[in-house]
Amino acid sequence: MDTRLRRAVAVALATVTGVAMLSACGLKDYRDAADTGDGKASSLPSVSPKAPLPSGRPLGPDAHVPTPKKVDDKDATAVAEAWTEVAYGYDTKYDSGPHDAVLRAARWFTADKAEAERSYRPAAAAGEIWNTWAGHKAWTTVEVESDDDGDAPADTRTAAYRALFVDGEAHGRDGWTGTGPQATVYVKLVRSAKGGPWRVDDVRTVEAAAPPSATPSAADTSSAASSSTASSTATSSAATSPSERPE
Repeated sequence: MDTRLRRAVAVALATVTGVAMLSACGLKDYRDAADTGDGKASSLPSVSPKAPLPSGRPLGPDAHVPTPKKVDDKDATAVAEAWTEVAYGYDTKYDSGPHDAVLRAARWFTADKAEAERSYRPAAAAGEIWNTWAGHKAWTTVEVESDDDGDAPADTRTAAYRALFVDGEAHGRDGWTGTGPQATVYVKLVRSAKGGPWRVDDVRTVEAAAPPSATPSAADTSSAASSSTASSTATSSAATSPSERPE
């Protein structure tokens, strides 16, 4: 599907389903409240866990995850885009869920936010879409584009807001390909003073709730049974901790 068409479909789905999801979870769009300008970081993760699930395995030499280099941390947009690229760069051969990728992006968190996310453990499994990817031992790649609708507060010396659109693809190690992460991501960044490095303080996402379409491959028939088995045992999560996305 053409990238523009995929984006239009994703945005439409996000408008219908994602906003309802955020409302149901009681989450507030950070743009609804003006920033105090004190640069103080959030100290809690977005979702409180009930029963922790294990994190993923250490990455091996064949892992496929993004590693942006030379990110200008004096540029709020560059930091937001780098964080989003890494936080949506999953490798299901090693990751047990989306939160593992979020932790790889922790270098761009504020100190308090990084500590909160490192202590967080997802309480629910990663869901059907994740299970589909995992059945193919897939990794994801994403394109990150500005999606600013002009409604975000203006930047101050110590606070900035960025809206980004994520358009992802999934690549199975068995040759399968399918739709990857699709979401609009709202990032709040803070810094202690003008000229200081920007850090991610809060994230809210609106997911495009579409199933992972696939390009048929010879491995699809044999992997269907394993995907079905995986779906009853694999890990899943709600999509609203900065950390928890596919359902």
